[in-house]
Amino acid sequence: MAVKVRYRVAWWRRGLTRPLLRGALRLLFRLLARIEITGKENIPARPYIVAINHVSIFDPPFIGVFWPVQMEAMGAVDIWSKPGQNVLAILWGGIQVHRGEVDRALFDKVFGALEAGHPLLIAPEGGRSHTPGMRAAKPGIAFLVAEAGVPVVPVGIVGTTDDFWSRAIRGRRPKLEMHIGEPIHLPSVADQGPARRAARQRNADLVMERIAALLPEEYRGVYAARAQAGQ
Repeated sequence: MAVKVRYRVAWWRRGLTRPLLRGALRLLFRLLARIEITGKENIPARPYIVAINHVSIFDPPFIGVFWPVQMEAMGAVDIWSKPGQNVLAILWGGIQVHRGEVDRALFDKVFGALEAGHPLLIAPEGGRSHTPGMRAAKPGIAFLVAEAGVPVVPVGIVGTTDDFWSRAIRGRRPKLEMHIGEPIHLPSVADQGPARRAARQRNADLVMERIAALLPEEYRGVYAARAQAGQ
């Protein structure tokens, strides 16, 4: 892992705003929903990448406040300017992603965070699906894993659909689930050109298959058949 910049979390985030957010949002989630978390024993020693299915804006706060340690998260840069969402983004912090651009500074931050021992949260689909069914992964996670040499922890999240908030404030207490799978060490990629891109896509799909296996069938989307075959 070639690290060019030292990654640091501001002291006021690490020691003040993140602990306050974790406590306040954990309480809010528990009041509004029934929480089920399985597989904490699968979390390895740091560093590692956490890969999730991404249905809605509720996914990152849910996993962020219930994960045993503070984690860094990658998110689209526009989140920092959207009313409501930007408050959490600013208080928690994170690594801003300019979609569709090759950004060496972004990679330096990612590798710096991992080198510093921070777990890194990634949604391989590249954005919210707005429906439970998973979409095909982007190959970016395979590139990051290959460069960083760290394991991937697959996590399946259930219940964070776009209507979660409306159901929750009506007192229905919908169920939110986080299922943590065993760490994955992806196969090495040594090819060049199109063959390397294809190999990275296979590795990204492998991560998604492991996530899909942690989810109910209606959440598996394009990975339904592969997840079923792997069980």
